[in-house]
Amino acid sequence: MIQIDNVVLADEVVEAKFVCDLAKCKGGCCEDGDAGAPVTEEEMEIVRKNLAAILPYLTAEGRLELERQGLFTHDDEFGYVTPVMKDGLCAYGTRDAAGIIKCGIEAAYNDGKLGWKKPISCHLFPIRLIETSGYTMANYEPRDVLCKPACAFGKKLKVPVYQFLKEPLVRKFGQEFYDTLHQIAVEHFDITTPNRK
Repeated sequence: MIQIDNVVLADEVVEAKFVCDLAKCKGGCCEDGDAGAPVTEEEMEIVRKNLAAILPYLTAEGRLELERQGLFTHDDEFGYVTPVMKDGLCAYGTRDAAGIIKCGIEAAYNDGKLGWKKPISCHLFPIRLIETSGYTMANYEPRDVLCKPACAFGKKLKVPVYQFLKEPLVRKFGQEFYDTLHQIAVEHFDITTPNRK
């Protein structure tokens, strides 16, 4: 385990290799799971305030599901989550012409309609954060079948999980945290690949 301040990371965050291979997985993490994406109170408020900017990027089915279930639902295990449709797809998700699932919230962000990319639980996948008494646990939890292409692609490119997820790690914990993690990776885990920019 790696501890930086009150964050405890599984060794696999540094040791394992991972790079999403969307051509193969089709963004399936947005529809494969026991519930929607976990969201914080702050994130729910951001969606509520920016709903008018987000709605045009959703499917008609997604918008109807938001009307039916609400913008968020509560799960006994994960707390507040994004609602999912009958086929398992997140209500905020869409499919492009190639069948790849994209996030409607992120699409609005990419078009400059809001200054927030998407829930941090989505951005950090396959790292899952678990809040415990005074600590945040960061575990590496790829899907057994769905993420096999990403694990293989990461090994081929020799990219550790934490480097692939640099942007969301910095977003969540800050640049100093990430730099410390990278230093630990180089000094204690023999990571020789360059730090991703």
